[in-house]
Amino acid sequence: MSLDYLYNLATDRDNGFIAGLLKVLLFILSLIYGLIVKVLIWRYSINPKRLDCKVISVGNITLGGTGKTALVEFIAKFLKEKGLKSAILSRGYKTPDEPLMLKRNLGDIPVIVDADRVRAAERAISDYQVKAVILDDGFQQWRIKKDLEIVAIDVTCPFGNQHLLPRGILREPLSALKRADIFILTKTNLNPDFQEIKDRLNSLNAKALVIESIHQPVGFYALTDKKELSRMQDLKGATVALFCGIGDPDSFESMIMGMGINVGLSFKFGDHYSYLQQDLDKIAQDSQKKNIHTIITTEKDAARISLLGLDSKMLPILVLGIELAVPKDEERLFHRLAGLFPA
Repeated sequence: MSLDYLYNLATDRDNGFIAGLLKVLLFILSLIYGLIVKVLIWRYSINPKRLDCKVISVGNITLGGTGKTALVEFIAKFLKEKGLKSAILSRGYKTPDEPLMLKRNLGDIPVIVDADRVRAAERAISDYQVKAVILDDGFQQWRIKKDLEIVAIDVTCPFGNQHLLPRGILREPLSALKRADIFILTKTNLNPDFQEIKDRLNSLNAKALVIESIHQPVGFYALTDKKELSRMQDLKGATVALFCGIGDPDSFESMIMGMGINVGLSFKFGDHYSYLQQDLDKIAQDSQKKNIHTIITTEKDAARISLLGLDSKMLPILVLGIELAVPKDEERLFHRLAGLFPA
């Protein structure tokens, strides 16, 4: 049984008699999973590790792309502007595409990849004398005492079917959201009808701030040279091919179409997909057959392709630059972050 098929079952995309039987089995497994999670939380919450710096956790409660990485970058830039030295701690899940993307976008802010977050934090403190560490994907990191718990909630798919893994996409029960200090609603520009989600979060955790954010495109740059930023309007009306291997490929496609760009071909791969040269060759060949001369991908996919050293010269590949913005309540968020560091 492939991971893609399991994901389709967990998101109720596959139905029918056989799928129904498998979902019963997955539901039983999700009960076992939930029990294990509760035991782990209880065990690690007894005496969590306190670090010699502030700990800001950025995570989510579901599988898939919630826009968490852009949020990590947003927070790191804020701390830098305030003159506060920080480091990002990443576990480097599957492939180090997210850490590599963060390194490229953040310059001199350290990004430390280590499955052992405590060890990574101690290295950040000793080697870089940081005042804070940002735990990328840290909500399920129960071993460390946190000063601020931020949870990203994707308004296009906030809780899946509300079942735990593997029957659903929840990594913890929804009751775990009581631990959050701040909820960041992501991609609100892709689903403006999210009041019900805000009400649900308030009912689960009335003390937490609920902040709305958007993911906005900032332009395109060539895969081989990020310095050459192209204007978005230059592609308006053009027909392009897309490819990506991310947790939420539909939001990528929606964003491109929202810019007035026509999508002639769309290639979707699994999250954190490790590309082969034949994948890029096929994308280029199929695009040429349809007389498409521009291919667009995401920053995470671009990082992965560069890391693998694949040849992408058959057709020019453009990368869509994305940044998180907080159109409302930005000052409330900044005030909460700055409050961790009393003068």
